[in-house]
Parts: sequence; C-alpha cells; structure tokens
Amino acid sequence: GKTTLALQLLDRGAQLVGDDGVSLNVRDGQVWAAPVSAIAGLVEVRNVGLLAFPTTQAPLALVLRLAPDAPRYVEAAERMTLLGLEIARLWFDPAIPAAAIRAELALRQHGH
Repeated sequence: GKTTLALQLLDRGAQLVGDDGVSLNVRDGQVWAAPVSAIAGLVEVRNVGLLAFPTTQAPLALVLRLAPDAPRYVEAAERMTLLGLEIARLWFDPAIPAAAIRAELALRQHGH
C-alpha cells in the first residue's frame, strides 16, 4: 500500500523523501524528514524493479497511518508526539479508490 500510494503521489507531482524509511530530525521547531543515505531515492516497484527517483527534505505536517479498517469519517486528526513535537495523525486506507487525491486532501484538511 505505501509504495503504491507514493507512486500515485509522485505521478501527481509530489516529491519523494523516502520509501522504506526516512531520517527524522528537529529543525526550527518542526520535525523534518530526510532521505536515508543508504537507500536515498530507491523505490522497489513490484513487477518492474528497483528504480531511482530524485529526493528532497520536507517538514512533517501529517502522518498517514495505513490501515484497512481506517474510520470512514473523521472530524479531526489525532495528535501524536514525535521527537517531542506534536504532529497530526490520520488513519488512512490506501486501498480505497482515489487514494492519492484523498491523501492530498487529508494534508490540506489536517496537516499543520
């Protein structure tokens, strides 16, 4: 689910930070995600192979917790603590159609 969602978002113009893992650090009062050097830019695309993509660093605004039993309706995202800072977290089912569009809308609605 996560790689498929990442590929859909990349196809819509998103930039890759990491696929199988990211490095997190606090900078200027925000949690930032950066590529892990050993696997930076590498994405295993099932039935295709290991492909390289350009990467970037980005502030973390929303954590999508992938789960097939994610709630259908959400009034507000949960809050979680990461590296001592609060981040919005949303349970999200990537198997439901339009996953990339829904992820973008989730970021717009719940990301801070």
